Amino acid sequence: MKLNQLLKVRLIGSLLALAISVPTVAAPAPIVVCYPGGPVSESEANTAMGAMLRVVERVGEWPANSFTSYFTASVDECRNLLSSKKPAFAITSLGLFLEQREAHHLLPVVQPRMKGAASERYRVMVQKDKFASLDSLQGKSMGGTVFEEPDFIRKIVFGGKVDPAVDFKVQPSRQAIRALRSLDKGELDAVLLNGQQYAALGSLPLKTPLAAVFTSEDIPLMGLVANSLTSKPEERTRLAKALEGMCSDADGKKLCDLFGIEAFVPANPPTIDPMIKLWQQGK
Repeated sequence: MKLNQLLKVRLIGSLLALAISVPTVAAPAPIVVCYPGGPVSESEANTAMGAMLRVVERVGEWPANSFTSYFTASVDECRNLLSSKKPAFAITSLGLFLEQREAHHLLPVVQPRMKGAASERYRVMVQKDKFASLDSLQGKSMGGTVFEEPDFIRKIVFGGKVDPAVDFKVQPSRQAIRALRSLDKGELDAVLLNGQQYAALGSLPLKTPLAAVFTSEDIPLMGLVANSLTSKPEERTRLAKALEGMCSDADGKKLCDLFGIEAFVPANPPTIDPMIKLWQQGK
């Protein structure tokens, strides 16, 4: 072999050895964020989630850009993201957690605390004195943003006693304020609100007094969940502590305030386990 050829072979061999020896930079770990029926755009939500993850990385002492988020307000897209991205961690609604729990081996990690509680109640609102009970709404129109998850509404919110798709004329909305304005005008007979939406009622300029003809039992708020097979216990503990410290961080508090979250607290199985049983009974 000629000298020039020998040098080329050795150079190529050295470059290959160098390429093999240089550690590859790990891709950011995906966190799927599902907010069914929400009015937030994906670009705005991913920007907010990006800021939130940077705070979590700093508080938890991870290198910058260790995580990346994939946000969707679509239930179908959330199912696709959980299957395609196979995230070790996700932020989901309670309904999606219950639906996808077995398929993706999901465990609750932390819950948000809002207005002093890590749970909420759903309410069916009507014009005051127009309807006396939920039974009187049979066949009537009902709006709201929460109908993206019909099985959750049927099994958990109504405890399997009412099927909105059968018992009411459901008219889903992307904005609670729009549905409430329609109720105020008499264009809708009822609106189903979650806890956060109900708490904001007092700030809305509605002309007609409203009343609740149905109030659900306490339903736990869902936050961060983990795939128990692809995440390690120490990773779950570390991420939980980072989130628990987020709302007390100067930058983190701004983001918590933006979403109306007072704090993140450890998931409470005694409040979540009954929801799992209720879900399974409703199959």
